[in-house]
Amino acid sequence: MSNERKIIRLPDAAALAQAAAERLIARIEANGGRAAVCLTGGSSPERLYRLLATEPYRNRIPWRRVHWFIGDERFVPPEDSRNNMAMARRLFLDVCAPPENIHPIPVQAGTTRDAARRYEIALQTFYGSGRLDPARPLFDLVLMGLGPDGHTASLFPGDAALDERARWVVGVAHANVEPLVPRVTLTLPTLASCREMLFEVSGADKRAILARVLEGEDLPASRVRSLGDTVWLVDTAALPETSHDT
Repeated sequence: MSNERKIIRLPDAAALAQAAAERLIARIEANGGRAAVCLTGGSSPERLYRLLATEPYRNRIPWRRVHWFIGDERFVPPEDSRNNMAMARRLFLDVCAPPENIHPIPVQAGTTRDAARRYEIALQTFYGSGRLDPARPLFDLVLMGLGPDGHTASLFPGDAALDERARWVVGVAHANVEPLVPRVTLTLPTLASCREMLFEVSGADKRAILARVLEGEDLPASRVRSLGDTVWLVDTAALPETSHDT
């Protein structure tokens, strides 16, 4: 696993979304076969998701050979406005992607543990193995965000899920931030199984927590790395003054 983190400064949130769209499409194009993208929730990707449904981006994605997964989910019904995959479906997936290529976490399962196990089986079936091979990443691209407490996906500071190495997906009983509902999240090794991990960080309200991550504080967002490239797209408002970007 690479320990290097590439930071790319963008002038604003609009430029950040455009850069993210270009990187996502480049990863899909680099895979001539079946591609897999792991989406993220929260507010960070909304602008990107809206962009993917518009031209010219929409026309550049080979929708029939791209499969869409999600890195974490709030344990609320699909029709609930807090549901992460529901947001992605509303903004671009339902109008662009074949339904069979959309893979939500099954929040209709009885418990978060049941949902985690079912999603783990779905991922392993798609991958064709119950064991991740570092030479064959699960995802072409994993999108990530940065929470105000340093969490990413639904991996919160101090949670036992951070140390999980065997399971691909786990239930999280308590969230540290709103909405305070149980979650289901991919674990660090599963998220790391990608050719590129792409963080989007935008806005002055993210500057303080981003500084803590870049300084090496032991936070979930500091721990997560890709087997391939780990790239942080950061707009000027969020970038700490002492950071070094490319």
